[in-house]
Amino acid sequence: MTQDRASLRRELRQRRRGLPAATRIAGAEALAARILALPFLPREGYVAGYWALDGEIGLHVLQLRLPPGLVYCLPLLHGDDQLRFAPWRPGDPLVTNRFGIPEPDVEPASGLTAEALAMAVMPLVGFDDAGRRLGMGGGWYDRAFAFRHRRPAPPWLVGAAFAAQQVPALDAAGWDVLPDAICTENATFLPRREHRSEPA
Repeated sequence: MTQDRASLRRELRQRRRGLPAATRIAGAEALAARILALPFLPREGYVAGYWALDGEIGLHVLQLRLPPGLVYCLPLLHGDDQLRFAPWRPGDPLVTNRFGIPEPDVEPASGLTAEALAMAVMPLVGFDDAGRRLGMGGGWYDRAFAFRHRRPAPPWLVGAAFAAQQVPALDAAGWDVLPDAICTENATFLPRREHRSEPA
């Protein structure tokens, strides 16, 4: 049976929006620790994150705790419907893109391509423990990282979500780009590997 992805997105977005503030604050702390403990965490290079909106789990703690060799970046929407990425630190100027999402105030064409990243952390609407992900439906990350269908890394791809966004199973589409890990505030899933870490 084909899933109604639009209905599932609405349900899961409402679920994450309903999480209390204390859960969000603790979740951002725990998520940062899990991502920094990943076995493939790069030692140097560019790490893309995102500006958390609509109840998404925050990456501000992760950004502050990245090792010195890693440079935090935010996505840029390029005119050719591709994501680019630009370094960003708190206090750097931001502009709002056509979807109302803050992004670095630079010319998108000057941004880094997805291939130039060492790792990218992607926001998820939903996920299952097999590594299938449900995004917002625009296909931005699937297009940006489509080359990953030909080679698994780099960059490493990490999905980030609250545990409340997990579902038993998701249907996969041929264009879906699978992450190398999915991290929540209380578990790390390594679907491409031989094992999965146990929830804390």
